Amino acid sequence: MVTAAFIGPGTIATASQVGSRLGLTIGWALLFSLFATYVLQEIALRLGLVHRMGLAALLRRQLAGRWFGLPILGLVLLAIVFGNAAYQSGNLTGAAVGGSTLLEISVPVLVFGIAILAALVLWSGGYSRIERVLVSLVGLMALTFLITAVIAITQLQAPLSDWYAWAWPTGEETLLIALIGTTVVPYNLFLHASLVQQKWGPEIPLPIALTAARRDLLISTVIGGLVTLSVMVCAYAAFYGRDEPGTLSAFAAQLTPLLGAFSGICFGLGLLAAGLTSALTAPLAGSFVVTGVLGKDEDMTSNIFRGTWLTILVVGAVVAGFQAKPLTAILVAQYANGLVLPVMAMVLIGLANQVKVDADVDAFGDSTRQFAALVVVVFCLLLAVIKLV
Repeated sequence: MVTAAFIGPGTIATASQVGSRLGLTIGWALLFSLFATYVLQEIALRLGLVHRMGLAALLRRQLAGRWFGLPILGLVLLAIVFGNAAYQSGNLTGAAVGGSTLLEISVPVLVFGIAILAALVLWSGGYSRIERVLVSLVGLMALTFLITAVIAITQLQAPLSDWYAWAWPTGEETLLIALIGTTVVPYNLFLHASLVQQKWGPEIPLPIALTAARRDLLISTVIGGLVTLSVMVCAYAAFYGRDEPGTLSAFAAQLTPLLGAFSGICFGLGLLAAGLTSALTAPLAGSFVVTGVLGKDEDMTSNIFRGTWLTILVVGAVVAGFQAKPLTAILVAQYANGLVLPVMAMVLIGLANQVKVDADVDAFGDSTRQFAALVVVVFCLLLAVIKLV
């Protein structure tokens, strides 16, 4: 589910732009993003499994009676729910662009068709069913890009030194922030803390659940990183030093080494799969946040839960339906994620430090984890300041 959430059209679009424009010079940023993803998501899953509550519900409990409680909860709602509605427009747009390469149907029509399909899957309210759909779609997308990247590597004419000639992207900090924002997705923190409770129920001993959840997180992070790197490599091989594609569908040429004339079809399938996975996870995250902030049960079949994700879907579909420049809209959403990330990370760290747990399992972890989390926050803050100043 974590992989499905952050490997969406935004990841494909951003990684393609990075590969075509900067090559592999900011490969270090991808490694940092994966490190940050594991550190922050691990804190989120620990809080969820230890307390059997979502992050928003835990935050509400800790802030009860404090004068600054309402502003912080409002900030979380604004960043996650309204942010996800905007983010959802990119998910639906990306999926529709992919679908339009397979069917002779306009993007606006496909946007609403895909939104209806996502609504039908979410309405089922079953974690295992949704997970199976997402795993299948992610597998299809990952396999296509991984195989193509291997073939592209064998055909690269660039010297080996280009692979580790890492540098700071002067003048391209927006792409750097977007790459981090498309990997370390803020809403994933809330989604993960809630979903681990459904996958590993209270009948499973806590140490066993934590071990299994960490293993799943590590696997998900590695797979997501490999897919992102593969897209960067494919775009690097196809476009670096040449004219950069101006549309999302034009990036299909990066799959030519493997698929030849079928590259457009397979890129469309991959983009459609990526869009569908994120179109399912973003509304879910918003629903978990709303039910938690309101103090309601996280029942995926409740009216409040369904009403929230349905609202996010509808708003996302309406915005996507009138979006004239899909690639720009998707990249802006990833950039916005990167700017919101340090705020959400600080909320997470503060929550983990405040919540008390039993002596056997500490919600935050040892000093190494704490230091790692602070490094992530400080770097993201500095990056945001550099860009804004």
